[in-house]
Amino acid sequence: MTSFIDIRRALHQIPEIGFQEKKTQQFLLEFLESLPQERLTIHPWETGIFVRLEGYVGEKTLAWRTDIDALPLEELTELEFASLHPGAMHACGHDLHMAIALGVLQQLVEHPIAHHVIFLFQPAEEGPGGAEPMLTNWKAQLKDWMPDAIYACHIAPELPVGVVSTKSGTLFANTSELFFELTGKEGHAAFPHHSKDMTIAAASLLLQLQTIVSRNTDPLESAVVTIGSMKSGTANNIISGFARLEGTIRTFSSNVMAHTKSRIEAIARGIEVAFDCEVKVLYGSAYVEVKNDSSEYERFRTFAESYNDVTYHEAKEAMTGEDFGFFQTAIPGLMFWTGVDSEYGLHHPKLNPKEETIPLMIQFIRDFFHQYE
Repeated sequence: MTSFIDIRRALHQIPEIGFQEKKTQQFLLEFLESLPQERLTIHPWETGIFVRLEGYVGEKTLAWRTDIDALPLEELTELEFASLHPGAMHACGHDLHMAIALGVLQQLVEHPIAHHVIFLFQPAEEGPGGAEPMLTNWKAQLKDWMPDAIYACHIAPELPVGVVSTKSGTLFANTSELFFELTGKEGHAAFPHHSKDMTIAAASLLLQLQTIVSRNTDPLESAVVTIGSMKSGTANNIISGFARLEGTIRTFSSNVMAHTKSRIEAIARGIEVAFDCEVKVLYGSAYVEVKNDSSEYERFRTFAESYNDVTYHEAKEAMTGEDFGFFQTAIPGLMFWTGVDSEYGLHHPKLNPKEETIPLMIQFIRDFFHQYE
């Protein structure tokens, strides 16, 4: 009998960052090709995979999505099956997500259901974003595979094993990476009047950005503007001529996201005038909100509340970012949390989820798909 805990551990040892998941893809393909092929169609895409499993009636098509990439993070768990790839770690639970998806797929191969099921093994969720281009390819190349509903789960370190949690409507926020490049004039520390100091300019920019949420955003709305990295200068006696800030924007509303970006750009123009410098504002990966369909939510909640082996909790929306939302722009869908009871949270180098959730979620999702009408 296949041990999906062992599969999770094998995948945990080969973490790869977005669109570099070649070993991961090969591992997944070898597993998929080991299954009976009569009702399976396997379609690799980039470093990800589409899989179609035929149902015995086929009136509807459902989809299950799992992410497969890792984070650029040095693992500190000291587990026997820790990452073998320096500087990369499955610190967001995608190794568990893959093991669960493979387990559900095997169960549905062995115990067919009426509906067709599409399994998506999606690369680059952590960045630069694999869902949007995968959806574009899906519509263009595999439009006959488009489903009636799409589902996904995400591990929740703060919840006990056996708890599933979600909500109707917005679950996760809109997000956008944010970068600034400030260019002035380098100079000697003894002659500041001959230079254009980008350390001071960057510091002023950093402080002014904090007014966007406190003074430019409706208090009844939600927004986050966080600068996580600020780099400027090369030596203690050289005035810096260049600075770079890196951060993130998060909102629950697309209108608030647009307004926040507008204020960021206005502040940047002001810094240019005030410090006689050039300020470039750059946006990186941007994800739309994860917004659960109300009908799929009611279907899922009703099933979860009646299921003996899990406990259902209503979730609150979070400023977490997840590119699953792109699939939901085209397909009614739902994402839910599943508890893994870890002392350390997501994206932490010591994240150590309890593996008991893997067989439990395989059984739970299998049974959910079996009863889907």
